[in-house]
Amino acid sequence: MRQEIVVVGAGGHAKVCIELLRAMGEAVAFCVGTLDSPASCVGVPVLYGDEHLGRLRAEGYHRAFIALGPNRLRMKLAHMATELGFELVNAISPRAVVSSSARLGAGIAIMAGAVINAEASIGDLVIINTGASIDHDCVIDVGAHIAPHSALAGKVHVGTATFLGVGCKVIPEVRIGSNATIGAGAVVVSNIDDGATAVGMPAKRIK
Repeated sequence: MRQEIVVVGAGGHAKVCIELLRAMGEAVAFCVGTLDSPASCVGVPVLYGDEHLGRLRAEGYHRAFIALGPNRLRMKLAHMATELGFELVNAISPRAVVSSSARLGAGIAIMAGAVINAEASIGDLVIINTGASIDHDCVIDVGAHIAPHSALAGKVHVGTATFLGVGCKVIPEVRIGSNATIGAGAVVVSNIDDGATAVGMPAKRIK
């Protein structure tokens, strides 16, 4: 079995994740991109088209990382990869602070400067971006994305595939539903429904 990692994605997010993997001592063999992707991504050769995943699995590659920003697309391609038999690995910066009591899923990205405190739960395919902080007992469900420099106080619950924009702040014990979008710089002081888009200080639903 080949131990090098196959990265799905070849854009800006993939660049960051490849460098996280290298900082962990991992080797990345290929990126799988689209026809408009560059020929290489931070020095990793790019293959064009998802059909290459099946071939790579047949050649003995069995570890993959899904390096795509859009939540639903990341979840879709993760499902494709695992159906082919790939194991999803994590990309965690050595410069992140992750509590030993935190529970981490598979296929997650935790960027430099992020902090995850005691007994927080981070679901599969979650992105905790640069400088974001997740305090004690928070629950971040599958496929959510916490953007750079967001700060979640204790016992916040973020639903599946939800996106919190750059610099969001969330007070303790707030529940943000699934498939929601919180605008950059918003301050969330009350619960947010599934599918809502909320912006402002305090955050209010706009649609």
